[in-house]
Amino acid sequence: MNNKIQENNEQLNVLGQKLDLCSCKPLTGWYRDGFCKYDLNDGGNHSICCVMDDNFLKYSKSQGNDLITPMPIYSFPGLKDGDHWCICLDRWRQALLDGLAPKVILESTNRIVLESVSLEILKEYQFNKK
Repeated sequence: MNNKIQENNEQLNVLGQKLDLCSCKPLTGWYRDGFCKYDLNDGGNHSICCVMDDNFLKYSKSQGNDLITPMPIYSFPGLKDGDHWCICLDRWRQALLDGLAPKVILESTNRIVLESVSLEILKEYQFNKK
């Protein structure tokens, strides 16, 4: 994949289209602009937009990443079931192996994810908007 395309403003999703917003409430993404944009400086690679569920949130906390507890000092309200959030790609992959991966919003998931996870697997976890 050509990372130069990902480094500029033209960030695409896993479907090859313009990257959609993941969440503004709460505000997510490496840049805290609501998008799961890829950035070389983001060591966690917060590129996969997921719909939080209680099982995943408890799992993440048990793995050392507490996404539930509010942290006002960082303007972080804490996440709850149903919130959308750009999570670390490795955390999603780990949760996948442990049977606890949250649903994925393909339109808001950065195409950089395809370097580690196939589109077929992502589609198995696709969040179906109603």
